[in-house]
Amino acid sequence: MKQTIWITGATAGIGRALALQYAAYGAKIIISARREDVLKTVVDDCEQLGADSAHYYVMDMENPSQIEEVARRVLAEHPDINMLVNNAGISQRSLVRDTQMDVYRRIMEIDFMAQIHLTKLLRPHFRSLPYSKIIVISSLTGKFSTPLRSGYAAAKHALHGFFDALRIEERDQKVCITMVCPGYIRTDVSINAVQGDGSRHNKMDENQAEGMDPATLARKIHEAVEDNEKEVYFGGKETSGVWLKRFFPNFLTNYLYKSFSDDMKA
Repeated sequence: MKQTIWITGATAGIGRALALQYAAYGAKIIISARREDVLKTVVDDCEQLGADSAHYYVMDMENPSQIEEVARRVLAEHPDINMLVNNAGISQRSLVRDTQMDVYRRIMEIDFMAQIHLTKLLRPHFRSLPYSKIIVISSLTGKFSTPLRSGYAAAKHALHGFFDALRIEERDQKVCITMVCPGYIRTDVSINAVQGDGSRHNKMDENQAEGMDPATLARKIHEAVEDNEKEVYFGGKETSGVWLKRFFPNFLTNYLYKSFSDDMKA
Protein backbone atom coordinates (compact mmCIF):
# COMPACT_ATOMS: atom_id res chain seq x y z
CA MET A 1 0.00 0.00 0.00
CA LYS A 2 1.26 3.47 -0.90
CA GLN A 3 2.39 5.59 2.02
CA THR A 4 0.37 8.76 2.53
CA ILE A 5 1.83 10.59 5.49
CA TRP A 6 0.63 13.66 7.41
CA ILE A 7 3.38 15.48 9.29
CA THR A 8 2.59 18.30 11.71
CA GLY A 9 5.08 21.06 12.47
CA ALA A 10 6.74 20.43 9.11
CA THR A 11 8.21 23.84 8.29
CA ALA A 12 11.57 23.24 9.99
CA GLY A 13 13.70 20.82 11.98
CA ILE A 14 12.62 17.22 12.40
CA GLY A 15 9.25 17.70 10.70
CA ARG A 16 10.76 19.18 7.55
CA ALA A 17 13.47 16.53 7.46
CA LEU A 18 10.87 13.77 7.67
CA ALA A 19 8.79 15.35 4.89
CA LEU A 20 11.83 15.46 2.60
CA GLN A 21 12.86 11.93 3.60
CA TYR A 22 9.49 10.39 2.77
CA ALA A 23 9.20 12.51 -0.38
CA ALA A 24 12.44 10.96 -1.64
CA TYR A 25 10.84 7.54 -1.13
CA GLY A 26 7.93 8.55 -3.36
CA ALA A 27 5.32 8.90 -0.61
CA LYS A 28 2.35 11.22 -0.79
CA ILE A 29 3.14 14.08 1.60
CA ILE A 30 0.69 16.13 3.66
CA ILE A 31 2.16 18.81 5.90
CA SER A 32 0.74 21.34 8.34
CA ALA A 33 2.02 24.24 10.40
CA ARG A 34 1.20 27.90 10.98
CA ARG A 35 3.40 29.60 8.35
CA GLU A 36 1.86 29.28 4.90
CA ASP A 37 4.82 30.76 3.04
CA VAL A 38 7.22 28.20 4.49
CA LEU A 39 4.73 25.38 3.96
CA LYS A 40 4.65 26.23 0.24
CA THR A 41 8.45 26.06 0.10
CA VAL A 42 8.53 22.64 1.77
CA VAL A 43 5.85 21.36 -0.63
CA ASP A 44 7.96 22.53 -3.58
CA ASP A 45 11.02 20.79 -2.12
CA CYS A 46 9.06 17.57 -1.63
CA GLU A 47 7.82 17.59 -5.21
CA GLN A 48 11.33 18.15 -6.54
CA LEU A 49 12.58 15.18 -4.50
CA GLY A 50 10.06 12.84 -6.09
CA ALA A 51 7.02 12.83 -3.82
CA ASP A 52 3.96 11.18 -5.32
CA SER A 53 2.29 14.50 -4.50
CA ALA A 54 2.59 17.12 -1.77
CA HIS A 55 -0.09 19.18 -0.03
CA TYR A 56 -0.16 21.68 2.81
CA TYR A 57 -2.70 22.90 5.36
CA VAL A 58 -2.31 25.89 7.63
CA MET A 59 -3.05 24.72 11.17
CA ASP A 60 -2.41 26.19 14.61
CA MET A 61 -2.00 23.48 17.23
CA GLU A 62 -3.28 25.89 19.90
CA ASN A 63 -6.65 26.10 18.15
CA PRO A 64 -8.77 22.94 18.78
CA SER A 65 -11.54 23.99 16.38
CA GLN A 66 -8.97 24.54 13.62
CA ILE A 67 -7.48 21.11 14.28
CA GLU A 68 -10.94 19.58 13.84
CA GLU A 69 -11.61 21.56 10.67
CA VAL A 70 -8.29 20.63 9.05
CA ALA A 71 -8.63 16.98 10.06
CA ARG A 72 -12.04 16.83 8.37
CA ARG A 73 -10.57 18.36 5.21
CA VAL A 74 -7.58 16.03 5.14
CA LEU A 75 -9.75 12.93 5.58
CA ALA A 76 -12.17 14.11 2.89
CA GLU A 77 -9.49 15.11 0.39
CA HIS A 78 -7.00 12.33 1.14
CA PRO A 79 -8.92 9.16 2.11
CA ASP A 80 -5.75 7.16 1.46
CA ILE A 81 -3.91 8.67 4.45
CA ASN A 82 -2.36 5.85 6.48
CA MET A 83 0.40 7.54 8.51
CA LEU A 84 0.45 10.38 11.01
CA VAL A 85 3.51 12.07 12.49
CA ASN A 86 2.72 14.02 15.65
CA ASN A 87 5.73 16.32 15.54
CA ALA A 88 4.55 19.89 16.23
CA GLY A 89 5.53 21.30 19.60
CA ILE A 90 7.41 23.88 21.60
CA SER A 91 10.17 23.55 24.15
CA GLN A 92 10.94 25.48 27.34
CA ARG A 93 13.89 27.15 29.04
CA SER A 94 12.87 28.34 32.49
CA LEU A 95 13.02 27.24 36.11
CA VAL A 96 9.83 26.16 37.88
CA ARG A 97 9.98 29.16 40.21
CA ASP A 98 10.07 31.53 37.23
CA THR A 99 7.42 29.90 35.05
CA GLN A 100 3.91 31.32 34.91
CA MET A 101 0.96 28.93 34.94
CA ASP A 102 -0.33 30.12 31.57
CA VAL A 103 3.02 29.10 30.08
CA TYR A 104 2.60 25.59 31.48
CA ARG A 105 -0.94 25.46 30.10
CA ARG A 106 0.27 26.54 26.66
CA ILE A 107 3.00 23.90 26.59
CA MET A 108 0.56 21.17 27.61
CA GLU A 109 -1.98 22.34 25.03
CA ILE A 110 0.49 22.23 22.14
CA ASP A 111 2.75 19.35 23.15
CA PHE A 112 0.11 17.01 24.58
CA MET A 113 -3.55 17.93 24.15
CA ALA A 114 -3.26 18.86 20.47
CA GLN A 115 -1.41 15.62 19.72
CA ILE A 116 -4.02 13.37 21.26
CA HIS A 117 -6.84 15.49 19.79
CA LEU A 118 -5.55 14.98 16.25
CA THR A 119 -4.88 11.30 16.88
CA LYS A 120 -8.42 10.72 18.14
CA LEU A 121 -9.84 12.47 15.07
CA LEU A 122 -7.91 10.15 12.74
CA ARG A 123 -8.34 7.00 14.83
CA PRO A 124 -11.67 5.78 13.32
CA HIS A 125 -10.22 6.08 9.82
CA PHE A 126 -6.99 4.31 10.77
CA ARG A 127 -8.96 1.45 12.34
CA SER A 128 -10.67 0.83 8.97
CA LEU A 129 -7.37 0.25 7.14
CA PRO A 130 -5.36 -2.98 6.71
CA TYR A 131 -2.57 -1.19 8.55
CA SER A 132 -1.73 2.32 9.71
CA LYS A 133 1.12 3.96 11.57
CA ILE A 134 1.35 6.73 14.13
CA ILE A 135 4.75 8.26 14.80
CA VAL A 136 5.04 10.39 17.92
CA ILE A 137 8.04 12.70 18.26
CA SER A 138 8.65 12.67 21.97
CA SER A 139 12.06 13.39 23.52
CA LEU A 140 14.58 11.83 25.85
CA THR A 141 13.02 14.19 28.40
CA GLY A 142 9.90 12.09 28.00
CA LYS A 143 11.86 9.40 29.86
CA PHE A 144 13.83 11.54 32.32
CA SER A 145 13.57 15.21 33.18
CA THR A 146 16.14 17.98 33.42
CA PRO A 147 16.13 21.48 34.91
CA LEU A 148 14.63 24.32 32.82
CA ARG A 149 12.27 21.95 31.00
CA SER A 150 9.70 21.01 33.65
CA GLY A 151 6.64 21.75 31.51
CA TYR A 152 8.13 20.33 28.33
CA ALA A 153 9.18 17.13 30.13
CA ALA A 154 5.74 16.83 31.74
CA ALA A 155 4.03 17.03 28.35
CA LYS A 156 6.38 14.46 26.83
CA HIS A 157 5.91 12.12 29.81
CA ALA A 158 2.16 12.46 29.27
CA LEU A 159 2.50 11.47 25.61
CA HIS A 160 4.11 8.19 26.65
CA GLY A 161 1.31 7.44 29.07
CA PHE A 162 -1.36 8.09 26.45
CA PHE A 163 0.20 6.34 23.47
CA ASP A 164 1.39 3.32 25.45
CA ALA A 165 -2.25 2.76 26.41
CA LEU A 166 -3.49 3.40 22.86
CA ARG A 167 -0.97 0.93 21.44
CA ILE A 168 -2.41 -1.84 23.57
CA GLU A 169 -6.00 -0.88 22.82
CA GLU A 170 -5.39 -0.83 19.05
CA ARG A 171 -3.15 -3.88 18.77
CA ASP A 172 -5.81 -6.04 17.12
CA GLN A 173 -6.58 -3.24 14.65
CA LYS A 174 -3.01 -3.17 13.28
CA VAL A 175 -2.46 0.45 14.27
CA CYS A 176 1.31 0.60 14.84
CA ILE A 177 2.64 3.31 17.16
CA THR A 178 6.30 4.32 17.35
CA MET A 179 7.48 6.66 20.08
CA VAL A 180 10.61 8.53 18.95
CA CYS A 181 12.79 10.01 21.69
CA PRO A 182 15.51 12.25 20.24
CA GLY A 183 18.26 13.80 22.29
CA TYR A 184 20.22 16.78 20.98
CA ILE A 185 19.25 17.43 17.36
CA ARG A 186 20.58 20.39 15.39
CA THR A 187 17.34 22.36 15.09
CA ASP A 188 16.00 25.71 16.30
CA VAL A 189 14.07 24.09 19.15
CA SER A 190 16.02 25.97 21.84
CA ILE A 191 15.79 29.27 19.94
CA ASN A 192 12.00 28.93 19.71
CA ALA A 193 11.59 27.68 23.29
CA VAL A 194 9.45 29.71 25.67
CA GLN A 195 10.76 31.32 28.84
CA GLY A 196 8.95 31.66 32.14
CA ASP A 197 7.01 34.72 31.05
CA GLY A 198 6.09 33.23 27.69
CA SER A 199 8.67 35.16 25.69
CA ARG A 200 10.96 33.50 23.14
CA HIS A 201 14.29 32.16 24.38
CA ASN A 202 16.13 33.30 21.23
CA LYS A 203 19.32 31.40 22.05
CA MET A 204 20.87 28.29 20.54
CA ASP A 205 21.93 25.79 23.20
CA GLU A 206 25.51 24.64 22.77
CA ASN A 207 24.54 20.97 22.93
CA GLN A 208 21.79 21.59 20.38
CA ALA A 209 24.19 23.24 17.96
CA GLU A 210 26.47 20.21 18.15
CA GLY A 211 23.66 17.68 17.91
CA MET A 212 22.65 15.17 15.27
CA ASP A 213 21.69 16.44 11.82
CA PRO A 214 17.88 16.30 11.32
CA ALA A 215 18.30 14.44 8.01
CA THR A 216 20.26 11.71 9.77
CA LEU A 217 17.54 11.46 12.41
CA ALA A 218 14.85 11.27 9.71
CA ARG A 219 16.57 8.24 8.16
CA LYS A 220 16.81 6.54 11.53
CA ILE A 221 13.14 7.24 12.25
CA HIS A 222 12.13 5.76 8.90
CA GLU A 223 14.08 2.59 9.64
CA ALA A 224 12.53 2.29 13.10
CA VAL A 225 9.02 2.75 11.74
CA GLU A 226 9.60 0.17 9.00
CA ASP A 227 10.67 -2.27 11.72
CA ASN A 228 7.53 -1.43 13.76
CA GLU A 229 9.64 -0.42 16.73
CA LYS A 230 7.57 0.66 19.73
CA GLU A 231 10.04 3.09 21.30
CA VAL A 232 13.44 4.31 20.10
CA TYR A 233 16.13 6.65 21.44
CA PHE A 234 18.41 8.69 19.19
CA GLY A 235 21.26 11.04 19.94
CA GLY A 236 24.71 10.88 21.47
CA LYS A 237 25.83 10.11 25.00
CA GLU A 238 22.67 11.77 26.33
CA THR A 239 20.71 8.60 25.46
CA SER A 240 22.43 6.91 28.41
CA GLY A 241 20.17 8.96 30.66
CA VAL A 242 17.30 6.57 29.91
CA TRP A 243 19.17 3.65 31.45
CA LEU A 244 20.71 5.69 34.26
CA LYS A 245 17.21 6.86 35.25
CA ARG A 246 16.05 3.25 35.48
CA PHE A 247 19.02 1.62 37.18
CA PHE A 248 20.98 4.46 38.83
CA PRO A 249 18.48 7.28 39.50
CA ASN A 250 20.49 8.86 42.31
CA PHE A 251 23.57 9.07 40.11
CA LEU A 252 21.57 10.71 37.32
CA THR A 253 20.03 13.25 39.72
CA ASN A 254 23.44 14.23 41.07
CA TYR A 255 24.94 14.42 37.60
CA LEU A 256 22.18 16.67 36.28
CA TYR A 257 22.34 18.86 39.39
CA LYS A 258 26.02 19.49 38.81
CA SER A 259 25.58 19.93 35.05
CA PHE A 260 22.87 22.58 35.44
CA SER A 261 24.12 24.21 38.67
CA ASP A 262 25.07 27.49 36.98
CA ASP A 263 21.66 27.72 35.26
CA MET A 264 19.83 27.19 38.56
CA LYS A 265 21.54 30.01 40.46
CA ALA A 266 19.25 32.84 41.54
